[in-house]
Amino acid sequence: MILWFTLAQVAVASVAALVAVIAGLAGRRPGDVTVGSLALIEVLLIAQVVTAIIAPFAGNPPTGSALEFWVYLVSAVLIPPAAVAWALVERSRWSTVIMGIGAASVAIMVWRMHVIWTVQIG
Repeated sequence: MILWFTLAQVAVASVAALVAVIAGLAGRRPGDVTVGSLALIEVLLIAQVVTAIIAPFAGNPPTGSALEFWVYLVSAVLIPPAAVAWALVERSRWSTVIMGIGAASVAIMVWRMHVIWTVQIG
């Protein structure tokens, strides 16, 4: 994984989580900003999938468990669409909070993927 890209993903997901949780607790329903922020997270995760496929061929293989890394990555890719689907089915303030929790989960998972890729000895 690339450190600056990991930090960018964590930052975007953290800001999206904060915005969605605050908006939800303020009583706002899912809107363009909250749904759009999860869409941005999804685009970054898809870019991460492409990077993770190319990186070993470019001389940057994972030092940890590749299986564990891919399980985290696939799970993280599934979270934003699931959170948005939930938010669009149940359009309430709590679904906005759920989108924020999903974004926070992605931020944590992306950092864990970076740790698996770079730090552990497999």
